[in-house]
Amino acid sequence: MRLSYEECRKRSVEGTRRYWEAERPVREAARATVRDDAAAEIGPLTDREILIAGAIAYWCEGAKSKPYRRADLVNFINSDANVIRLFLAFLGLAGVTLQRLRFRLHIHETADIEAATRYWQVVTGAGPGLFRQPNIKRHKPQTIRKNTGTECPGAGRSGYREAGIST
Repeated sequence: MRLSYEECRKRSVEGTRRYWEAERPVREAARATVRDDAAAEIGPLTDREILIAGAIAYWCEGAKSKPYRRADLVNFINSDANVIRLFLAFLGLAGVTLQRLRFRLHIHETADIEAATRYWQVVTGAGPGLFRQPNIKRHKPQTIRKNTGTECPGAGRSGYREAGIST
């Protein structure tokens, strides 16, 4: 019996789904092993190394002053909690206290804003008084994003005078 195109397609999609259902955890375990081995090899960072890593992170992710847009503050935004922790450690070593920072959650309107805010308060160690009103990103139906919904904690923007969180 010859299968229809739709039936062949359906079987192909199902086979691919089953393959990745089994393969994904294997690959993630391998990545975790590499990550853990690298972290063990590097060990704890010195203050100097944190200052260097923080400066590089800001160079890559921070908002810098431009000739056409002067900004005399430090803004840093990232959705990776460990990157935000690194940047906060960097600021601490540079003498910037947590109380001098302000945080703002940048998050899609479809996400759980309250849960995301609590998440970033824990990540940053900052109380509610240091968090400004969230920046809500309006949904654009033509854009296909996978980092939305209740599982998305948003991203953090942190820094001197103005810090925050965003997706």
